[in-house]
Amino acid sequence: MAFYPAQVIQALKRVIHPEKGIDIVEMGMLEDDIRISGNRVSFSLLFDRPNDPLISIIKQRATAAIKEEMGPDVEINDNIFIKIRQRPKAPEKPILPGVKNVIAVASGKGGVGKSTVTANLAIALTKLGYKVGLLDADIFGPSIPIMFNTEDARPTLSEKSTEGNDLIDPIEQYGVKMLSIGFFVDPKQAVVWRGAMATNAIKQLVTEADWGELDYLLIDMPPGTSDIHISLVGLVKLTGAIVVSTPQKVALADARKGCDMFLNPKVDVPVLGIVENMAWFTPAELPENKYYIFGQGGASALAAEIGVPLLGQIPIVQSIRECGDNGSPAALDESSIAGSAFAALAEKVAQICNK
Repeated sequence: MAFYPAQVIQALKRVIHPEKGIDIVEMGMLEDDIRISGNRVSFSLLFDRPNDPLISIIKQRATAAIKEEMGPDVEINDNIFIKIRQRPKAPEKPILPGVKNVIAVASGKGGVGKSTVTANLAIALTKLGYKVGLLDADIFGPSIPIMFNTEDARPTLSEKSTEGNDLIDPIEQYGVKMLSIGFFVDPKQAVVWRGAMATNAIKQLVTEADWGELDYLLIDMPPGTSDIHISLVGLVKLTGAIVVSTPQKVALADARKGCDMFLNPKVDVPVLGIVENMAWFTPAELPENKYYIFGQGGASALAAEIGVPLLGQIPIVQSIRECGDNGSPAALDESSIAGSAFAALAEKVAQICNK
């Protein structure tokens, strides 16, 4: 005697769900995998969860219905399989929905002026009319509070909330919205945290803050390539990365590694370009003179090798250090040598991002 899938469907239409009062075919519990091989009939039933208390009852009733419909010769025992429906994933809540561009400012090693470049670039972008935020992700060496003269500032909770959680209001100075771990810890004490604690802290500063509408959010990354870098790349969709280096060979070797991290296929973040900091020394009394203390042309050669732009060259000027220590970054004065250099850098960054 030959069996047909239509007989299976007809039989299962007589199996009524004990709670819903509807047959299991109409409920969509019959998977589209009916198999008939001789007298052997098999198929799958779909349930919403693996611990559904009705699984055994419905399975028994389905077995009985098949035998009644198709006769005693049908082989159905142990041939009804249970599958669990794949629940559609809830749409992920967007991270930083009001931020147009998120840019990581990184360096292969410490001491090349990455934070100085980030702070001054943020101010230079605001002077171009953009809304700018700055996240100090250098957990173990936060310096942004010093550079913005906000060491004593303490963020408060915003009037807004998300999913029942209060949001942090960033500190605002010189038109730049800022958050740093330095606002939450004693500046005289070292931050002694394991990697997981550091990355969780960064995640909170990103997702639990009221950043609002921004054209640019600059992230001052820790030096090197660490857990924090990987976590941020996984958390936030970066527009790209800017790598800061000095012209000397040792710094360039580490900058090359920093670029390689972002360009790695597993990370896949565009490198917007390289900034050569401390490109030359210019004395205040001899503004036309350039002394290449750390070498010359190293960053431009690296940019050409990697195939990215040289975004700017920032000279060593005494005022950059003084302004940073005083909490009034040099970019505030566009007429100065340093201010004009950072203004040119901001224009180049905005131009690339607008593309």
